[in-house]
Amino acid sequence: MLAAMPTPSLRARLAGPGPLALGWLTSPDPLVAEAIARAGFDAVALDMQHGAIDEADALRLLQVLTLAGVPAVVRVAWNQPHLVMKALDLGAWGVIAPMLEGPEDAERLVAACRYPPQGGRSYGPTRGAALAHRYAARANDEVVPIAMIETRGALERLDEILAVDGLGAVFVGPADLSQALGGPPGADFEDGPVVAAIAHVAERSRAAGVPAGIYNRSAAYARRMAASGYRFVAMGSALDLVAGGAAAALGELRGD
Repeated sequence: MLAAMPTPSLRARLAGPGPLALGWLTSPDPLVAEAIARAGFDAVALDMQHGAIDEADALRLLQVLTLAGVPAVVRVAWNQPHLVMKALDLGAWGVIAPMLEGPEDAERLVAACRYPPQGGRSYGPTRGAALAHRYAARANDEVVPIAMIETRGALERLDEILAVDGLGAVFVGPADLSQALGGPPGADFEDGPVVAAIAHVAERSRAAGVPAGIYNRSAAYARRMAASGYRFVAMGSALDLVAGGAAAALGELRGD
């Protein structure tokens, strides 16, 4: 029988030294998930907003990540309590909620991640009992609610969002944030209005003592973001890494 490796605390990792490398899964393939987990990422996110991962896929992937001993985060499709609670019941230790506009949305996210009396999470952790001893007693302290900063409203009310009691972290979606500010979608920006906004999020988050993360396309840009104050960084999805590795290998073979 396979025994799961002890899963480190995501909250403790965010509070520790050094930037965290966040793996990013958009594919439902368990072999890809296992390879990413075994590669040494500090945490792995399942993208249920834009990725090809449904609820049944998420359960399988969360089981794989548990066996690999890597804390899992789920980006839900929308900031809806039933989606947040389901992700947690399936075994996520953090939830990334997209397209927040202000502190009210962040408060709704936190409430969905907390059992009463701190919040309104319904009890029924399908995998919780297998994940941690006395899960219900620990979940309020261990689960990390993560608010995405990717709208004009969230940027303008950033300090209010950062002040929400119980919020675990914020996460910048550069493509939507750029579009909200009148620029093109994308990542790893070198110019345009989103560059100043990204720096602003890092500075205000640091001042508030709330860890900030950001999605990047390359390891080089992710390293720059970490140096600028971001505590956790993605560097493309697993599919991006596969495609990049394949292209590099073919280029070497063909002498391109």
